[in-house]
Amino acid sequence: MAEFLTIHPDNPQPRLIGHSASVLRADGLVVYPTDSSYALGCALTSKSGAERIKKIREADRHHHLTLVCADLSTIGVYTRPDNWAYRLIRSLTPGPYTLILKATREVPARLRHKRRKTVGIRVPDNPICQALLTELGAPVLSSTLIMPGDDMPLNSPAEILDRLGDKVDLIIDGGLCPAEPTTVLDLTGATPTLLRAGRGPVESLLL
Repeated sequence: MAEFLTIHPDNPQPRLIGHSASVLRADGLVVYPTDSSYALGCALTSKSGAERIKKIREADRHHHLTLVCADLSTIGVYTRPDNWAYRLIRSLTPGPYTLILKATREVPARLRHKRRKTVGIRVPDNPICQALLTELGAPVLSSTLIMPGDDMPLNSPAEILDRLGDKVDLIIDGGLCPAEPTTVLDLTGATPTLLRAGRGPVESLLL
């Protein structure tokens, strides 16, 4: 059965954040809150964690997971945005956006789009998530916690424990999340392309 930790949503307890990071370092699979919904996450290097995420989501092997980063400097390690895209990223992060960018060699080949060599990244505006990423010192490989057959992400920690308690190693209870997926933008072209409308507004970006 998964460990269940209640962490203060605005002032995360350092001891609990440290423990959560240790679960990720040990190849564990964690459910954690973001600024859009709860998410499944594992260490960037964890092949078994990535497979467990895909199994829970019932996603095929070509399903691309997202790199959840702490800040702009981390984004710069794993992606190569053009100047205009960098300025846009700076204005959108932290926030409820997933941004598709050209990947650097720091991104394992198994995580890059096979043909386009891209990767999805995001910087959530959530104190627990930010504290966890800072403590870990690396991105978390992640996917929105939408179960097969559901239209919206799971939002109740108690329900998450009931449905996933035997499938993950740690569930972080950070209270209710907005329960709305991120807005997905492709920033690999000359202008942003909307791939999925979500919590992040885009009206001013696509004029």
